[in-house]
Amino acid sequence: MEIWTALAIGFFGSFHCIGMCGPIALALPGKNDSTASLIWGRLLYNIGRVVTYTFLGVIFGIIGHSIALAGFQQSISVLLGAIILAAALFQFNSVDGLKKKIGLNTLFNRLEKLMLSQFKKGGTITLFTIGLLNGLLPCGFVYVGLAGSITTGSVLQGSLFMTLFGIGTIPTMMVMALAPGFVSLEWRQRINKFIPYFAAAFGIYLIYRGIVIGDMLY
Repeated sequence: MEIWTALAIGFFGSFHCIGMCGPIALALPGKNDSTASLIWGRLLYNIGRVVTYTFLGVIFGIIGHSIALAGFQQSISVLLGAIILAAALFQFNSVDGLKKKIGLNTLFNRLEKLMLSQFKKGGTITLFTIGLLNGLLPCGFVYVGLAGSITTGSVLQGSLFMTLFGIGTIPTMMVMALAPGFVSLEWRQRINKFIPYFAAAFGIYLIYRGIVIGDMLY
């Protein structure tokens, strides 16, 4: 899986995820700190997210490696590509019902409460902890990234894919935390209209990767 793919998914996905993570980034502690401390604190928050994404990449890389050993990596690439493509098409038609979380609401609610409890604490390390927890929150584009990490068929490449995915999200999230007015609502809405097409293109790529060029990659 190409490096630019992981970075692109993270970068464009970050605009989609502003709705959930944007308020968190804006509410981070330390607003009255010096400029240097403020930047460092927000960077630590984002590093925390990247660490979690990398850890998830290791887990899903292991899954992908096991699938590859079983000889099903091409099939899983096609399956995941089809799921991503279907999700993108449903988003085009505004089928909100398919976006509901099934069975994991309680777990994610507890995670959100745990993360919000960190906001009451002081210290720079708290920002890193918030980032770690933030990386576990449900997000459609994180799932797309994890699909990419599975199809690498490698623990190392799977973790690297998610690390690069996380790095791709940092520019937008740093801007949101330090200069929220810089990314206007109108501009975000324009980007968001493009994002489903990008997701669909990635889904098609995974299908193509599994059917047409699978033998060369695997």
